[in-house]
Amino acid sequence: MRGFTLVEILVAMAVLAVGLLAALTAVNQLTMNESYLRDRTLATWLARNQLLEAQLEGNWPQPGQSTDTAEYAARDWRWRLRITQTPEADMRRLDLEVWLSGAEGEPLARLTGFLERP
Repeated sequence: MRGFTLVEILVAMAVLAVGLLAALTAVNQLTMNESYLRDRTLATWLARNQLLEAQLEGNWPQPGQSTDTAEYAARDWRWRLRITQTPEADMRRLDLEVWLSGAEGEPLARLTGFLERP
């Protein structure tokens, strides 16, 4: 009877282990990317909602900065709104940045809009 030697079986197991490890790493990376893209999408939606809300209020805001928190899509978020004067006297620039609550560093979303004097 002819069969595989112990060395051949060990080599086959090593090749299989390397292949499975590569597949597991790829799946892990895809999962992390999906989570990051979901967070960025939700942050962008929240930024658009906050900017639109500021535009629909009909107020003429003074230049300055405000921060607040919100619950959106069952997650807690933190956002910062900066209002600055533009060269055009009847226009304000609104810069909005959104982070996950408790997160530091670069915001997940940045959005800029303009508000005309009512």
